[in-house]
Amino acid sequence: MLARPAFRLTPGVACILLCLALVALASTSLSDGAGLTAGLQALFGSANPTMDTLVLHFSWWPRLVMSLLAGGGLALAGVLMQQVLRNPLAAPTTLGVASGANLALMTATLLAPGLLGLGREWVALVGGGLAMALVFALAWRRGLAPVVVVLGGLVVNLYLGALGIVLLLFHQEELKGLLIWGAGSLAQNDWSGAAFLAPRLAIGALAAWLLLRPLAVLELDDASARSLGVSLRALRLAGLGLAVFLTGCVVSVVGVIGFIGLAAPNIVRLAGARRLGQRLLWSTLLGALLLATTDQLLQRFTGQVSGLIPTGAVTAALGAPLLIWLIPRLKLRGDQPPGTASAPAGRHPAPNRLAGGLVLGLLGVTLVALLVGQTANGWSWLSPGNWEVLQWRLPRVLASAGCGVMLALAGTLIQRVTANPMASPEVLGISGGSAIALILAIFLLPAPNNLTLVGVGTLGALASLGVLLLINGRSGLLPERLLLTGVAITAAFDAVRAIVLAGGDPRGQQVIAWLSGSTYYVDLTSALIVVALALVLGLMTGPLARWLDILPLGAATSRALGIGLKRSRLVLLLLVALLTAAATLVVGPLSFVGLLAPHLARLLGFSRASMHLLGAALAGALLMVLADWVGRQLLFPQEIPAGIVASLLGGAYFMWGLRRL
Repeated sequence: MLARPAFRLTPGVACILLCLALVALASTSLSDGAGLTAGLQALFGSANPTMDTLVLHFSWWPRLVMSLLAGGGLALAGVLMQQVLRNPLAAPTTLGVASGANLALMTATLLAPGLLGLGREWVALVGGGLAMALVFALAWRRGLAPVVVVLGGLVVNLYLGALGIVLLLFHQEELKGLLIWGAGSLAQNDWSGAAFLAPRLAIGALAAWLLLRPLAVLELDDASARSLGVSLRALRLAGLGLAVFLTGCVVSVVGVIGFIGLAAPNIVRLAGARRLGQRLLWSTLLGALLLATTDQLLQRFTGQVSGLIPTGAVTAALGAPLLIWLIPRLKLRGDQPPGTASAPAGRHPAPNRLAGGLVLGLLGVTLVALLVGQTANGWSWLSPGNWEVLQWRLPRVLASAGCGVMLALAGTLIQRVTANPMASPEVLGISGGSAIALILAIFLLPAPNNLTLVGVGTLGALASLGVLLLINGRSGLLPERLLLTGVAITAAFDAVRAIVLAGGDPRGQQVIAWLSGSTYYVDLTSALIVVALALVLGLMTGPLARWLDILPLGAATSRALGIGLKRSRLVLLLLVALLTAAATLVVGPLSFVGLLAPHLARLLGFSRASMHLLGAALAGALLMVLADWVGRQLLFPQEIPAGIVASLLGGAYFMWGLRRL
């Protein structure tokens, strides 16, 4: 008796299953409203319209069509990017294209609204193209290696996000309506959006079909492709230009829709579609059905508030686990960023004297931050006895210094534990996990106090660390996989942030101020608590210096010297979680001080773990105090929060480090 063949998920089967689910959800939605027959008739209009049929004709049906168009367009763009870059993690969201397009539209809305009249898609195209050009510049010297490309996309996303928060802080009323749209809203009021997007996507699909055979050559190595007379530079430019155009068109209509461009191409590839033509066809269909089904589920289970929950943010929240699932299955051998760009620059002959110099520098910057500033009459030097002004400046300086110390210590610990010079709480998603927990606590707990928030934030940081260890434990905490896991956790944080800010809750204003890293609301009592936490946790790192000297030498050496790997890593990572949560509570999740301060300490010559911790702590405090002062003075009387200034400085350093790889 012949065995029955096992069920195998093919791209066609996946599309059929999703199509059946979509039809079932749509039919149920129509039946619950005006009825299935009336709902179908409402698509083409009705001779005797009712309120229900009008809503269906001008809102429900356009939303369904828009979800199909946007999902198909983003999936098509994702296939093109993955084909050109030979990178399964390439997508409009992971490469910063969608964020660049979104920021360009925000900027045009504020500074040159007339440009939008010429065509929103062209503004978005310029923004997305510039973002991708920046990613390419960062990864070019490494031959567009997958890990470096994705890391470049991560930092560009964070950098553009920081700039977007600056615009939002200074122009909240003008950009308030863009919050839901920018997070990926499919809500429609008429058919104009679908009529705008459909012909442009049709042109893009036709261009992709014309490029099908040339792009298939990119499956060969570069030497073989050149032997066939193909201009690789022109071909890559054409493929990526088309992908950016498709992304720009979608973003200009519905905002940033996360992870469809990543999910659909990878699903059809895993389901057996190997040739480019098959992946273009099935990915486009699957992406359309995937987004439409997700949106129907969202409307089904959220009822009347579905319009306030952006579909793009929900797809990002669903896509982050997909990325985490894909990471262990990626073949990234040889693509990891080398540590030469950030290797120790040599041991300083007198580290104690160097530390004393940093202390003097910190005192000097602190005095400037306290006594020098702008007033209504211009720059002025404040007398030390003027407590009326000092009572406002002193808490900010103390809080900035304390948070700088904690983030720097957390970054130093995580870099030494993982032997990864590009690691930091921000890059690995530890700050993002803490931020997710803190946002949920603010919205779900009745009037949580600071101690509760620190506890919740620590649990969030520990959860992120748990995911990092679970995904990367068997691979020996390989640097590239750790960084990619951080990308996924950060994407989940971005999704939660978008959902919260788009909801219209008054507490969203508090979240915006906190996410930006502002020290404006810190009082003296809170600042002293932050400084006390920094001192206590900093002193706790001292006895652990021996572990930190030995662990980077490898597991075998550590065991030979009597260090229990599990116990030591658990203690160190717990301390990282406490440091990250306490600092994130004050200055937000994206300061990059945890990356920048340990590197500065290494470059100055602090090589031994104890001196490295001390040097990083002093450098972190100096950086944050300086960032807070610069943020207060740069656009006086308006302020740029310290966390934003630090993230712009740290993000620039991160990009410089990637560029040198």
